[in-house]
Amino acid sequence: MENPIAREILGEQEQRAVLRKITLRLVPLLFICYIVAYIDRINVGFAKDHLREPLGIDPAVLGTVFGTGAGLFFIGYFLFEVPSNLALQRFGARVWIARIMIVWGLVSMCFIFVKGTTSFYLLRFLLGAAEAGFFPGIILYLTYWFPAKERAKTMALFALGGVAAGVVGSPISSALLEMDGIMNWPGWKWLFLIEAIPAVLLGLVVLLCLPNGPSEARWLPAREKQWLLQTLEDEAKVAAGGRKTRLRDAFTSPQVWQLTFIYFLINVAGYGFEFWLPSIVKKLSDRSDSLVGVINMIPYIAAGIAMVVVGRNSDRKGERTSYIGIAAFCSAIGFTAAAVLDNPFLAIAALTLAFAGQKSTLGPFWALGASALSGTAAAGGIALINSIGNLGGYVGPKIVGVITDKTGSSITAMFVLGGAMLVMGLFAFGLSLTGRFRRDLPVPLPTEER
Repeated sequence: MENPIAREILGEQEQRAVLRKITLRLVPLLFICYIVAYIDRINVGFAKDHLREPLGIDPAVLGTVFGTGAGLFFIGYFLFEVPSNLALQRFGARVWIARIMIVWGLVSMCFIFVKGTTSFYLLRFLLGAAEAGFFPGIILYLTYWFPAKERAKTMALFALGGVAAGVVGSPISSALLEMDGIMNWPGWKWLFLIEAIPAVLLGLVVLLCLPNGPSEARWLPAREKQWLLQTLEDEAKVAAGGRKTRLRDAFTSPQVWQLTFIYFLINVAGYGFEFWLPSIVKKLSDRSDSLVGVINMIPYIAAGIAMVVVGRNSDRKGERTSYIGIAAFCSAIGFTAAAVLDNPFLAIAALTLAFAGQKSTLGPFWALGASALSGTAAAGGIALINSIGNLGGYVGPKIVGVITDKTGSSITAMFVLGGAMLVMGLFAFGLSLTGRFRRDLPVPLPTEER
């Protein structure tokens, strides 16, 4: 439903041109930043088989140790997420996002010093603490620029960075591992060092180029800036009328905890899959690190396409929960099929469906989450959903690691990950049927109430 005040300032075509301009100015930079963040987060999955000697552990417990270390990232993430997002709101997105990126890049570089499980566990925890606030901070930041009806598509485009990280990072990580012996360094050290440098450099770019909000955007003419600020202000008034705005409301809102449960299950399946995908593909294909990196790209490419399609359709229909549920069911089917198929080509195709479904939930999910709260509660609520939900990133890799060590196979683990997506899909549809999130987009107030 179009905003009457906004219509007096800009026509429909002009509004679309403004949003297109904002997208082209902001999303590519944020997209690239998220690619780097995601690569630094999951590249330990490629280094796994090469870390056994520096970690000094028996191969029989490698899966458990690796799963624990991979998951400890999310403990640090959990503890510092909400404070970090509140700091972003106080100090501004430009300074705070730059700070996050520079610090996590430096921590990621320190993985070249890993020796023994204690240092591995500590650095994974510190990496999570350093990166805390980046993803929810960007989600919050995008609400400063985009009206609610544009958010699923925009947030899907940003979250697509996580998918692009798999496409770009898989062959790069595999190639870096083959630098083994150069300057007497093992390949895994080159992997951690080289992939950490872009985070520091991009942090400096953000510090110089990223405006804190529309009022600081020199590239927006006054008329366009007025329309955007008026539109967002009107939506904020609507949200404040029916939603919570104080920080403590984020912790008492049933909607926030329902969304947190959904996001937890999304991450159990997603990270349980991603941290182990290189190992699973290698077992299925019995190929070299380089070829595994290429095969590993396939699920990410498919997931990227699916995310954009689902995000656009969710915005066009103004519907969130049903799109989340359908995508989750597709993912559950993929995980189940991957567990029972013997043919490696069909199994990889099933894994591709599983990953595409899992990733396709993100655009509608974060558009829904960003609309549930406003004001300070939005900063705290988005961070709370992301921090607790991301504990699924600890549980997923841990479950897969333990099950793989106990059974010598990832089949049972695939059933568990599929079960997580099935439960999540049923819960999302349940919310839709009960009407708890039926009004996903703000409804403008009548003119006389403004």
